[in-house]
Amino acid sequence: MGFDAKKIKRFAEVIENIAEMHKVFVVVGGGKIARDYIGIAKMLGADNTFCDYIGICITRLNAMLLISALKSAPKRVPKDFIEAYELSKVYDIVVMGGTFPGHTTDATSALLAEFINADLLLNATSVRGVYSEDPRINPRAERFERISVSNLIEIVSRQDVEAGGSYVMDLLSLKIIQRSRIKTIVFLGEPENIQRVLNGDFRDIGTLIEPE
Repeated sequence: MGFDAKKIKRFAEVIENIAEMHKVFVVVGGGKIARDYIGIAKMLGADNTFCDYIGICITRLNAMLLISALKSAPKRVPKDFIEAYELSKVYDIVVMGGTFPGHTTDATSALLAEFINADLLLNATSVRGVYSEDPRINPRAERFERISVSNLIEIVSRQDVEAGGSYVMDLLSLKIIQRSRIKTIVFLGEPENIQRVLNGDFRDIGTLIEPE
């Protein structure tokens, strides 16, 4: 989302427009600020579970920032999926952060999508979809226009998982997508790309994860 008021407002405008025709659930990540907090906590001796709790707090603060820019969302960050579902009966937009240690916000998003029987899961990231390797490390990494969830699981399973890690999607989230067969698009998370991807156009900016 970016720690920037103007950009948050742009995201809010797009989300409000989409909510005119759809129920919208947003799970906000922790971003750099969470990684900074977790990095310091680790230097101070915190374990991964405690660091996860720190990250969850940051995601909820970030969710509150987005809520501040929205007119159709409650001024309340649900702490679990039942609470999010109950709020959606009254509001067209529900914004939440993390839920439980060991669950990234990717996993939280996938679990929420499964719980509410969502038609589509959009994962906004800092890169243009799914690559064979991290493109920030290897500029020659291959970007996939489409990839099966089982193939992506194979790629992601080679990575180590720890609090504050940065991954396109984590293994748990992909397992949820696989079992629920949720149509998922990973895309470059700029506000102007959201409606484009929602319309099915993710050329050069995203990857369709195909359920099997």
